[in-house]
Amino acid sequence: MRLHRLSITAFGPFGATQEVDFDALSSAGLFLLHGPTGAGKTSVLDAVCFALYGAVPGARQSPGASLRSDHAPVDLPTEVQLELTVGGRRLEVTRSPAQPRPKKRGDGFTMEKAQSRLRGYDPERGWHALSKSHQEIGEELTQLIGMSRDQFCQVVLLPQGDFARFLRSDAEARGKLLGRLFDTRRFAAVEERLAELRRGAEARVTAADERILALAQRIAQAAGPAGAEATPVAARPGEPGLAEAVLEWAAIARSTARERLDIAHRVVAWAEGRQREARHALDAVRELARLQQRYEETRLRSAALEERRPEHDRCQKELERARKADRVAPALELREEAERAYRAASDGLGRARALLSPELRDVGADRLAELERKFQQELYALDAAREAEERSARIEGERVRLNREAQADDELIREADVWLADWDSTRAALKGRIDASQEAATRAEQLAGLLAPARRRLDAAGRRDALATDVQQAEERLTGAREQELDARKSWLDLRERRLRGIAAELAAGLVAGEPCTVCGSADHPVPASPGDGHVDRATEERALAAQQSAEEARARAEQQLGLVRERHAAAETEARGDDASASSTVAELGELVDRLTGEHAEAHRLAAATNPAREALTAAEREHTERLEQRQQAHGRMSARTAAREALDAEQARLEEQIAAARGESPSVAAHAERLTRRVARLADAAEAVRTEQDAAQRRKQADDRLSDAAFRAGFDTPEAAAATLLDAAVQRDLQHRIDTWQAEAAAVADRRAERDAREAAEQPAAQPSAAQGEFETAEWLLREASSALAAADERCGELTRLSRQAADEVRRLGPVRQEYDRIARLAGLAAGTSADNERKMRLEAYVLAARLEQVAAAATARLQRMSSGRYTLVHSDARTGGRRAGLGLHVVDAWTGSERDTATLSGGETFFASLALALGLADVVTEEAGGVRLDTLFIDEGFGSLDDQTLDEVLDVLDSLRERDRSVGIVSHVADLRRRIPVRLEVVKERQGSSVRHRLA
Repeated sequence: MRLHRLSITAFGPFGATQEVDFDALSSAGLFLLHGPTGAGKTSVLDAVCFALYGAVPGARQSPGASLRSDHAPVDLPTEVQLELTVGGRRLEVTRSPAQPRPKKRGDGFTMEKAQSRLRGYDPERGWHALSKSHQEIGEELTQLIGMSRDQFCQVVLLPQGDFARFLRSDAEARGKLLGRLFDTRRFAAVEERLAELRRGAEARVTAADERILALAQRIAQAAGPAGAEATPVAARPGEPGLAEAVLEWAAIARSTARERLDIAHRVVAWAEGRQREARHALDAVRELARLQQRYEETRLRSAALEERRPEHDRCQKELERARKADRVAPALELREEAERAYRAASDGLGRARALLSPELRDVGADRLAELERKFQQELYALDAAREAEERSARIEGERVRLNREAQADDELIREADVWLADWDSTRAALKGRIDASQEAATRAEQLAGLLAPARRRLDAAGRRDALATDVQQAEERLTGAREQELDARKSWLDLRERRLRGIAAELAAGLVAGEPCTVCGSADHPVPASPGDGHVDRATEERALAAQQSAEEARARAEQQLGLVRERHAAAETEARGDDASASSTVAELGELVDRLTGEHAEAHRLAAATNPAREALTAAEREHTERLEQRQQAHGRMSARTAAREALDAEQARLEEQIAAARGESPSVAAHAERLTRRVARLADAAEAVRTEQDAAQRRKQADDRLSDAAFRAGFDTPEAAAATLLDAAVQRDLQHRIDTWQAEAAAVADRRAERDAREAAEQPAAQPSAAQGEFETAEWLLREASSALAAADERCGELTRLSRQAADEVRRLGPVRQEYDRIARLAGLAAGTSADNERKMRLEAYVLAARLEQVAAAATARLQRMSSGRYTLVHSDARTGGRRAGLGLHVVDAWTGSERDTATLSGGETFFASLALALGLADVVTEEAGGVRLDTLFIDEGFGSLDDQTLDEVLDVLDSLRERDRSVGIVSHVADLRRRIPVRLEVVKERQGSSVRHRLA
């Protein structure tokens, strides 16, 4: 990876746009980045990191910190643009952080989102856009570079202070740094995964043991008393031998239960025999009691039967006479029917003759029929006259209808004339309503356009008044924060000055006899300084500095909060003024304005709503005007037609009247005359039919009398009246037959039971006693039930124990592979976690991998350290344990002059610098190789050169200069003056009041 150009705008201390030409600086291979403290040397490196990863190095990415320069104009956005070559591709990445910008409309600021752009260069097409997505650009650059942000900051931006701490830190701190650089999270994940598998396997073993113990408890409950004879299981879940103990205990319980089952079988057999004997005895006694009771019942039934014999004989005689009379019944019914028909015919004849005139009441049937035919012929002759009379009645109805229609048309014409007389005024009034509604609609639209801004101004005025209080409170908080910051800064500066006055005593506290002084280099310390009264140590100064920084942050937050509140207050004030920028209205004034506009708008809207009804009313009136004109014209036409119709009806009526007067005679009408003739014809016909019917009924009655007398004689009765008196209906005869059959059936049954020999023999024996036999049988039944219940319980217990034992055996078989898997996983997890006895050095898996990486780093660093130290020092990895800590990440230095190996924490300040530099360069080589061999053509080394003497500095610079052999360029970040003389190519950062700037110094 090679950097070509860097453009920084409004970033950090740089208030304007600054350009850094890395191609020009890298031409010499080694260049110096220098400038006074606080000028922004490190900010140049921060800009490179921000362009590549969208964030500055972690130590300077504090929460709430802003990357925007306080020196930049408000209209100049913060932006970093970096042009580089990586993975054989020429790219240009541009990033802007989230930052406030002035609003395009009105005063105040709005927050601009972070933006990213990536372009690629093609010799044929030139620069072309690749992406604008933060995520896509981040993934693309990380994949091309092959390193994360932490790795990049350790490998490309070599922070010497971090590696000096790395040399002096313990194994745990080294492990954290190496873990971030080499991403050994997968090995830690393996450790965690093995531990998780071990916990899961242990949980499965415990769960299986708990299931086996639960089965053991169920076996104990099922075994009952049989389980008390076996020794209970004392092992706990997870302990070895639990399964075997449960199986052994279950086998003992099953054996005891089987013995109890055999005993229960024998008891049931004895109880069954006793129950059978008691059953036989009870059945014999019950049979004897039944026969004795049957014999007694037969005797009582025979006596009752003899008492009912006279009634049986009477019923039998009465039934025989009734059956003889049944043979006369058809003749009796026929005589009665003929009598009823004759009486009905005589009554009908009397009623028919009563309707005739006195001279016709004794006339025969033939004369009556002749008169009927005569009057019928007269009736036929009146049909034409009847039709004329009906037509005359209809003509009168038509005249009434014509008069009614004439009245309706006259009324219609009068109403139409009245309505049409007011048409012009009605039409003008409706058009006036439409014009008024349209004007109201226009007014409502105008008022709606004024009402919405007025409401917004009212809301803004309310927010403005509320924010005015917030502004005052924010100003008070800012004043307090500034005072606290000044107090904290004054306290810190005072403590710092006091510490500097006593710094000699603080340095003297770190002197060791025989060790060189870090200030003068002498190994003799004749008169070490001692702390005086009120001495301030480093921790006190750092606490004061932390308090001052905290107060400064609080003041910055208060300023930011005040700016935001003022911005919102100004925005609310602007919105409350509206178009009138000269004066500010109060909430009450704006409320009155809104109420007035609301009322006017509601009234105009109400009037405008009548537009459509008014238009519909006008349309309906015009339609009614047309209809009334047509109706009046049609009414005049109908009047002419009715006059002609009346004349035709009058002529037809006169002709019909002449015909009707000739046909009706003395009757008021033809219909009345026809009705009188019709009644006379009907009476004559009815009287003739009644005479014939009465004669036929008399003949049938005489014939029925003859047949009845003959039937009574043949049945054995002297007269028909005697036969009629003996008749009985079917129900009475069925009742008599039922009583006779019942008596005969009872007599047969009694005779059969008297012939039974066993009942007769049982009656001769003593009375049976079934209650005693029943008691003996119930006792035997109870004993059998108890024995059967005990047998069923014993059999169920054996079956349940067998089933539970089989389940326990199955659980034990399933537990075998689970326990084997647990033993294997537990051993692997113990080895990976360093807790197993087989892991002699107690090294975790991740520490083991990092130890291998540390060996590679130490080997790569030694190649440069030997050159820097003139072959004296060599870095070696040590896996020895120190104290009670785990082994694996020890780092020692071998002194070739003494041949001894010692800890890197014993190096002097200068030795620590070039040792950490060699370690950083070696680490860069190893991480680069780990990242897939990506070339790092540009490196930066930050500070630490001030602790070297001239000779060592020359050797270190020679080592750095040798990096150019691989076409690398190395940038040294330092403010040591001697380096400006030794390195001709420089990038100077100048600190100015309006913001820092960069200047290129090329050889």
